[in-house]
Amino acid sequence: MNNQTILAFDFGMKSIGVAVGQSITGTASPLAALQARDGIPDWEVVTQVLKEWQPSALVVGLPLNMDGTPQAITANAKKFGRRLAHKFNLKVHYQDERLTTVEAKARLFEFGGYKKLSKEKVDSVSACLIYESWLVEPTQEQ
Repeated sequence: MNNQTILAFDFGMKSIGVAVGQSITGTASPLAALQARDGIPDWEVVTQVLKEWQPSALVVGLPLNMDGTPQAITANAKKFGRRLAHKFNLKVHYQDERLTTVEAKARLFEFGGYKKLSKEKVDSVSACLIYESWLVEPTQEQ
């Protein structure tokens, strides 16, 4: 895989975590989380983020139950991914995101204790973990 910039999203109904990943390093950095109303972000802000980073593809975390079955929010995350693909004409990959929030909280706590555990930071670090896990073991494509 050549050096590609990929944006990853941790979908939520009130906040959508965002991370930018570089395939050459296999790592991602958290960006500012997007505020959302009932799962719908401000699409102008999303457009600005995509213009700034010019990703070659997108990864959306797929919230699943521990047994791998869909949750109520899974359909909303897929709808968000379809809208991204349609609006920005980019390939959208979906990645199992089970346990990323737990791991993100642990990672943030390690670097700064409870004061680092804001919802937006957790969401964007979760997006980093979604990207990193997708890079190692890609799951579903649109």
